[in-house]
Formats: sequence, structure tokens, C-alpha cells
Amino acid sequence: MPKSIPEFANEDEEQEFWSTHDSADYLDWNRAVSVVFPRLKPSTKTISLRLPESMLSEIRLLANKQDVPYQSLIKIYLQERIDQEFRKQPA
Repeated sequence: MPKSIPEFANEDEEQEFWSTHDSADYLDWNRAVSVVFPRLKPSTKTISLRLPESMLSEIRLLANKQDVPYQSLIKIYLQERIDQEFRKQPA
């Protein structure tokens, strides 16, 4: 029988708990059901990023040619590079 999951005062407390405990002790994963959240948007965090003006101008030109907002193009480029770096890592 799984252990009871404690009540948490906040998300930080919960994160700390799960970073040191195995969920298999608290949940019966054999009874888990897969679900899909098609409208769920990933959480985002606003950051400040300083770029040379010439680089930003070039990004805006490229974005305009592709008919996509320049901030979206930056995210696309970053994700492509992240994927590329992870593919280089040995498994």
C-alpha cells in the first residue's frame, strides 16, 4: 500500500520533497492512466537579453522573410541549437 503524500505549504516545499523521495513509494504507477493536454501551454519566463543592434536587425529581417515574429524566431533558433547539442552527447 502506498504511503500518504504529505500536505505542502507551497510549491517550493513540494519540489524539495519530491527531489529527495521516490514517487513509487507514494503512487501505484501500475494504475496510472495516460492523458493528453492539447491546449496546455508551456510555462514561460520573461528574461532580459542584450543583443548587438546589428544582430537584432538581422534577426528581424530573417523573421520578416519567414513571416514569423522575431521573438518566436529566436526561440526556434535556440531550440534547434539545444537539440543539436543534446544529440552530440553520448547516451
